[in-house]
Amino acid sequence: MIRIENETREQHTQTWDECLQIIKEIVAEKQFKTWFEPIKAVKLEDDVLTIQVPNKFFYEWLEEHYLSVLRKAILKVLGNKGRLEYLIMVENHQKISGSNYQTQQFQKNVYKNPYAAPGIKKVKIHHNLNKKYTFESYIEGDCNRLARSAGKAVAERPGGTAFNPLFIYGGVGLGKTHLAHAIGNEIIDKGQSSNVLYMNTDQFTTQIIQAIKNNTISDLISHFQLIDVLIVDDIQFLAKREKTQEIFFNIFNRMHQSGKQIILTSDRPPKDLDGMEDRLISRFKWGLSADLQTPEYETRVAILQDKFGIEIETVPANVLEYVCFNIKNNIRELEGVIISIIAQSTLNHKDIDIDLAKEIIKKYVNPSSKEVTLDNIKKLVADHFEVPVEKLQGKTRKRNIVMARQLSMYLAKQYTSKSLKNIGENFGGRDHSTVIYSVQAIQNLMDTDLIFKDQVEEIERKVSMSLG
Repeated sequence: MIRIENETREQHTQTWDECLQIIKEIVAEKQFKTWFEPIKAVKLEDDVLTIQVPNKFFYEWLEEHYLSVLRKAILKVLGNKGRLEYLIMVENHQKISGSNYQTQQFQKNVYKNPYAAPGIKKVKIHHNLNKKYTFESYIEGDCNRLARSAGKAVAERPGGTAFNPLFIYGGVGLGKTHLAHAIGNEIIDKGQSSNVLYMNTDQFTTQIIQAIKNNTISDLISHFQLIDVLIVDDIQFLAKREKTQEIFFNIFNRMHQSGKQIILTSDRPPKDLDGMEDRLISRFKWGLSADLQTPEYETRVAILQDKFGIEIETVPANVLEYVCFNIKNNIRELEGVIISIIAQSTLNHKDIDIDLAKEIIKKYVNPSSKEVTLDNIKKLVADHFEVPVEKLQGKTRKRNIVMARQLSMYLAKQYTSKSLKNIGENFGGRDHSTVIYSVQAIQNLMDTDLIFKDQVEEIERKVSMSLG
């Protein structure tokens, strides 16, 4: 019996010695002597190595600063099934009756740590995901193709792509939250992981405040080690919250080092996050930053058709077109306008027409934004002729580009208050006589070519729609 106990003792001691050899190659000599030499191996049973540490502070320091080191050592020596448990000597101060002094009595408590070893204990995490947000309902267009494709790749292999973190940014109402939820939902649906957690910055900050009040910061950080995929929405709101940033930095590092997937959304790219620590911004740039741009007209129509299905068929084509031309920068507003139009028509027995659309849109769009600009005109004309906008300002004499440039000048004179000189300057520094010639050329062509006239009138109709 004694022989067997000696063999067991030698086995766990030998295992820990092998771990120490690996650790010694990673950490500095002074840190090794301070934090690893005092540790004693207690037992090895079923690939679970139990080590004894002097106190709880010692244990928490190891967890805070040497988690990845311990993980690497256990993984190399015991393999994927290896686990680590702590035996902590806990001080229990008791006053002795009849005496004027205190003595220290020690008791042994085993702290099972599911975070420090490769075989992480799985617990059920409430994901907070909205199941209605899926990739199927996330319409793809030029405006979001990169972000959507990256999201699909992450959903296929969370933590296994170069997109970690995946940083999704764009303006309000462009679909950041929808895409973030869609990634999380697909990861769960495909069985890649059940430990997915979605939270916005306010929820995260609330958890930090509670942990500070309860002195449980280390427990909170350890809790995040149970999560395989962390999604944090509107990360820009961490700006100037120094303590919260510090804790998030620790959580980010631990998760990233463990190969966990991190997904962040923001209203601006990492480089523009004022009030954010440089070390956090640097980590946000480690993976992929994918922007969501304003959806083009066709994508806006497709979004409404997908969102409202058969209901959108009750909206006349000219009304749908009018709405999509006037609500460009916020998909939620676009959907809100259509809901209001359909509701007004149903409840008040009104016909769905341009007048009703104008009435509703006035509640959503700031009138000051309704002035037609040269940029608006250039974009409409360039889209029609399928040429890059910047070519309108260049010197090329290709027929289709010359036509597009002349038509842009014609419309600029018709729909803006810009002087001829100013219009010419906005088209590559041309003089006012060039503008006059372009206007006359377009007018002559409209008089002789009915097909071209129809095209011009179509573009003019789109310009008028943008005026409301």
